[in-house]
Amino acid sequence: MNTVCLSSFETPGKKIIRVVQGEFAISGDREALMTTILGSCIAVCLCDPVARIGGINHFLLPGDGDGASGTAKYGAFAMEQLVNALLRGGASRSRLEAKVFGGGRVVSGLSDIGERNAAFALNYLSTENIRVVSKSVEGERARRIEYVPTTGSARQKFVDSRQAPAVKPKMPVAPPTSGDVDFF
Repeated sequence: MNTVCLSSFETPGKKIIRVVQGEFAISGDREALMTTILGSCIAVCLCDPVARIGGINHFLLPGDGDGASGTAKYGAFAMEQLVNALLRGGASRSRLEAKVFGGGRVVSGLSDIGERNAAFALNYLSTENIRVVSKSVEGERARRIEYVPTTGSARQKFVDSRQAPAVKPKMPVAPPTSGDVDFF
């Protein structure tokens, strides 16, 4: 998660929080503006309008990765992270409102992972009794999302997939392994 003060598309004076693949963020700061760019990925924005706290996640794949727990690129873990962080921050599960974005089919000829991502997110929210107040999913274009977590206000701009900046997820660094021989 990266925080800066200004960007050309966002509202000047806001504290910009950029969320990339495999990340999530929450805030109760009235000056916070969360932003992400989506192709086939999904962003779920959750807000408790009474507690005035909200957040966003950005996941790449539906489900839980066949038990690959602790991996935020999967929807199940990303959703649990976001919901639990909001509850710890003072939100009430019964008041959470969701906005769902992404799941586009931006690369023709490949499997429609975006459709599966969208279906997963909507099913998860339904199962957890979290009300979806708006959604913009599937289609063939990338999206740029801006989200004000304290009010639940969101804005979407469609982006030509060829112009969307390539954002690589941060890959975890494996701890060094030791074998029979250590070089020094």
